[in-house]
Amino acid sequence: MKTVVLLLISNIFMTFAWYGHLKFKEKPLWIVILVSWGIAFFEYIFMVPANRIGHGTFNAAELKTIQEVITLIVFAAFSVLYLKEELKWNYIVGFFFIILAVFFIFKKW
Repeated sequence: MKTVVLLLISNIFMTFAWYGHLKFKEKPLWIVILVSWGIAFFEYIFMVPANRIGHGTFNAAELKTIQEVITLIVFAAFSVLYLKEELKWNYIVGFFFIILAVFFIFKKW
């Protein structure tokens, strides 16, 4: 559970670092790059320990899968709440197929 919480926090920082600047298109690119790097530093503060703590309980493929699912959830909320973009039906269908991939990755065959 600690791994998932750390990955969630990391992904919140990551999403703001990668996409938060889209609301500030009037700012010079070099400034948003520097600000994004500053935010991404905090992403790494949480991501690296999450993977270090989680590896052993989860293998690398499972850690990456958990991280990607969290990323999609955080990004969907971010795009709707912060960027004011619509969550379209085809995005939800695509997310469903990614969740189906999670099933195949975590299923013990």
